[in-house]
Amino acid sequence: MNGEPLLSIGELARRTGLSVRTVRFWSDEGLVPPTGRSPAGYRLYDTAALARLALVRTLRDLGVDLATTRRVLASELTVPEVAAAHADALGLQIRTLRLRRAALRAIAARGTTQEDIDFMHRLAQLSDDQRRALVHDFIDATFGGLDANPELLAMMRSAMPDLPEDPTPEQADAWVELATLTQDPDFRAAVRRMAEYQAEQRDLGDTTGLHHALTETVRETVGAALERGVLPGSPEAAPYVDTLTARYAETFGRPDDAALRDWIAVRVETGNDPRAERYWQLLAVINGWPVPPTLTPVFAWFTEALRGR
Repeated sequence: MNGEPLLSIGELARRTGLSVRTVRFWSDEGLVPPTGRSPAGYRLYDTAALARLALVRTLRDLGVDLATTRRVLASELTVPEVAAAHADALGLQIRTLRLRRAALRAIAARGTTQEDIDFMHRLAQLSDDQRRALVHDFIDATFGGLDANPELLAMMRSAMPDLPEDPTPEQADAWVELATLTQDPDFRAAVRRMAEYQAEQRDLGDTTGLHHALTETVRETVGAALERGVLPGSPEAAPYVDTLTARYAETFGRPDDAALRDWIAVRVETGNDPRAERYWQLLAVINGWPVPPTLTPVFAWFTEALRGR
């Protein structure tokens, strides 16, 4: 061999830090065939085999299977091709592991039955289409058969969880929490009551749809009261309430009277469920959208102020 000293399996193992058993196994598999044999029949290897062994070790450390490793050594695949394919596979594994970790956190944080554990495990395995189907099922169960606000329903149908290929731990946690929330019987019942209220109001002639501008007015007006430390039951709350009831009267074409204030209070109380707000916040985290600020304390203040008047 051009005067090149040959190495025994033991020497090859010492130089690579591998066990003799591992070197012998890879040699038996044909990944690192011996260069020759000693007079006593022992396998011997040259420096090319040493380099080949180092490549096998690297590929195996990366998790590349033996069949693919054999194709690389036979030059059927290049190392960059294998690296790219393996990176994609690792990305999928990382995504699944993050979802499993989120599911385990949810299990650890609450007392769960075997049924809950099975559900959490299933959440980590769902495809994108299956995740959307889970949310569509929630919408069907809560709004189905009712003539509720069509703009809200369309917005919910269009806002589906779109978990990225490489979700952050926060996104994985948010997905598990959202899926769990949509399966909560109490939350489903609360959303169903909201939908029934909307359908009832539409039967009475309210077809005005969503009111983003009105919600923003409430947020700004009540926010100013909260910043000034105005208590909802105090006389100082009156101007803020008057401003808002006037805006509601204008929006809905109703007189600004005691009946309107009672109607607003019921409307706000029906829709002001922190879990509904949490639903939209979780969707925002999952999809990488700006997380909407909480309005629960704003509407709680407004309701109490209305009742106080």
